[in-house]
Amino acid sequence: MLEYFTVTITPFQSQRRVSVLLPKNYHTSEKRYPVLYMHDGQNLFLDEEASFGVSWGLKDYLEESDLEIIVVGIDYNHEGYERFNEYAPWKNEELGMRLFNDENLTGGKGKKYIEYVTHELKPMIDEKYRTNPDDTAMAGSSMGGLISTYAGCKYPQIYKKIGSLSSAYWINQAEIEAYIKESDLSGLERFYLDIGTKEDTSFINHQIYIDSSQAVYELLKEKVEYVRFDVIEDAIHNEAAWRARLPEFLGYLYK
Repeated sequence: MLEYFTVTITPFQSQRRVSVLLPKNYHTSEKRYPVLYMHDGQNLFLDEEASFGVSWGLKDYLEESDLEIIVVGIDYNHEGYERFNEYAPWKNEELGMRLFNDENLTGGKGKKYIEYVTHELKPMIDEKYRTNPDDTAMAGSSMGGLISTYAGCKYPQIYKKIGSLSSAYWINQAEIEAYIKESDLSGLERFYLDIGTKEDTSFINHQIYIDSSQAVYELLKEKVEYVRFDVIEDAIHNEAAWRARLPEFLGYLYK
């Protein structure tokens, strides 16, 4: 069952839709459920809502599986390429210009975005629904993977499971590597990351994607007991590819 409501992301004074997918037995039980927060919310559940006509298919997948979790999807900012600013924890003014030829796309708003999700949205969800506040995960793809990884490093005692698919770590490569090195990640229970062999974005080719995620994995495996890194042959950078990996991604986080 999907529910929708609108929030104001207070650091940006920007209204955003939030979608909540409840387990199929939610209204016939008194159980409390783990919560998975995900980015790019409009692309998660229904094809007719997805930006490019194909979603992750999470609604159908969870309705057909035995996995009982609440999924909270936060829509991205539809204004221009503002998604780049909000999902990048650190500024990268040069890359923003090269990718979009727009001097206003610098990144660096990701820290405030995660502060909002952690300190405003999560308490709201925990109050509104029967959640298990101690079993919280976060996941996303591309830049959504970058910002999820940042959240796991910033709040490993809150986001104990992280999923990072087709991660765009290269946007803040040096910073995310340094942050992983300096962070106490003992609270992280599971971390799933993957990359396809045919991913590319503008002038960023597949090998940059692979090397970028490999470098992050090498750091994570020294600090987190359960880390899985998959390199998927021929996978490209889109929702259909991420839909195909749902069984692996969710199966690993919720073993």
